[in-house]
Amino acid sequence: MHILKLAVFAFPVTLVAACGQVGSTPKPLTEKQTAVLMNELSGKVAGTPVNCISDFNATNTIRVSDDILLYRVSGRLVYQNKLRSACSGLARDNDIIVSEQFGSQKCKGDIIRLVDRTSGMTGGVCSLGDFVPYRLKKTAD
Repeated sequence: MHILKLAVFAFPVTLVAACGQVGSTPKPLTEKQTAVLMNELSGKVAGTPVNCISDFNATNTIRVSDDILLYRVSGRLVYQNKLRSACSGLARDNDIIVSEQFGSQKCKGDIIRLVDRTSGMTGGVCSLGDFVPYRLKKTAD
């Protein structure tokens, strides 16, 4: 019985430790990462952050760095997600992103895991942050 209590306590602690330190200072973006970010967000204006986006809108995922994901909905709308902590290996784009979510939305706090394509071993484990919508500026006619 004592072992069961320890296991129930240890799992959440292990999960939090695997997510890394929330609010840790991210590494500066490389020139290539900055170019990807600028290319996707150029001409768009940031809106009010939201907690969740529909899975339907989250099909085109762009890895910018180990702590920034973009979800391109269309040429007019892109959501930027700054992970709550860096997810080691995310930027390499070698691993499969597996989302652990409830329902048909990706939400702040949902867990993502990186899984090696060849071995199936789990790599980085991270938590999603706010989704900031970037919309194309409306032009005056």
